[in-house]
Amino acid sequence: MGTLIRTPHPRPARARREPGRIRTWIGDDPSDRQRPIILAVVLTLAAIGLVEVASASSVESVAAGANPYDLPLKQGMWTVAGIVLMLFLAGLREQHIRRLAWPMLITAVVSLVLVFTPLGMTVNGNRNWLSVGGFTAQPSEFAKLALIVWAADILTRKQKLLGQWKHAVVPLLPVGGIIMGLVALGHDLGTTMIVMLILAATLFYGGVPMKVISVTGSISAFAALILAATSGNRMGRISSWLGGGSADDSQGLGYQALNGQYALASGSWFGTGLGQSRQKWNWIPEAHNDFIFTILGEELGFAGTLLVLALFAVLAVAIFKTIARTEGTFARALSCSVVTWIIGQAVINIAMVSGLLPVIGVPLPFISYGGSAMVSSLAGIGMILAVTRSPAGPKTGSGAG
Repeated sequence: MGTLIRTPHPRPARARREPGRIRTWIGDDPSDRQRPIILAVVLTLAAIGLVEVASASSVESVAAGANPYDLPLKQGMWTVAGIVLMLFLAGLREQHIRRLAWPMLITAVVSLVLVFTPLGMTVNGNRNWLSVGGFTAQPSEFAKLALIVWAADILTRKQKLLGQWKHAVVPLLPVGGIIMGLVALGHDLGTTMIVMLILAATLFYGGVPMKVISVTGSISAFAALILAATSGNRMGRISSWLGGGSADDSQGLGYQALNGQYALASGSWFGTGLGQSRQKWNWIPEAHNDFIFTILGEELGFAGTLLVLALFAVLAVAIFKTIARTEGTFARALSCSVVTWIIGQAVINIAMVSGLLPVIGVPLPFISYGGSAMVSSLAGIGMILAVTRSPAGPKTGSGAG
């Protein structure tokens, strides 16, 4: 009898999995390995911010008879909204981001004008808030991102004409001047200076000649000096800073800055412990806002401050590594401008609260309390992820739709 030989049946091929939404957000190419790092760092900074906002705001909330969890819950709500917006934007294509340029700019300018109507409100001497239906927003925070997207789009369209002064200057400088003027009218010098930084960064990364940037920078610096010199409060803060926070000034304009330095000093190497800050007991007014880094330094010590600095450094390196392989002018101009805005603002805030710069009222990105700042910063990160995604990645347009 012959031997019966069984022929093995071929196994059915497994259906190829479609790229998931997570791959859409972080990229589907090996060269996109920096993208998960960017997401992880941003989420870590936001988590640290939520914890410190809860700690820094609790005492003043209780003293005012308010719910001690009110501010951290609001910050958590805006953080979640910002993360959702970030992931949605990260799933878009570059052309979709570019289509947002003019709508974002027009909305930002109109919102800045509305600040000076009955819809606007003044907080701590600065009129830069809108209050509608019980919700408050700070249009200047969204104007930063709107200016970046619009300027990057304009510079991309005019690449071959930037060697001519009129094309390098118009319409970028007039529009940037309008935004800075509206913010300055609200007495917010800190945000005005950040907008100046953003405009200079966008011009530089967009390919505008250095001589144009130099002249623009000189004019902006002169305007900032005029704004500072025409305000008694600002000049007082600068004088206090130049005096090193003397004892005579300890109860005056240098009160907040001096007690912020006390907080950093008392934190020593490893801090007093989470939630155990002493300076937050009304020694540092509004500690959960611009001076939250001092509370973090007191509670987590020098080690905690180094962790935050390291996270911002890793974020900058990861973004620039991602940008390095990006060829498009729009992608480079937008991404570099956003990271310059976020890292530059972080450096200014940390230098301010540590006494290296005068107090000018600039929040620490992802950590200071503020829904508008959180949402706009996360949206900026989402746009970076969108425009720098590898061409080999998914072609889905809606992403998190």
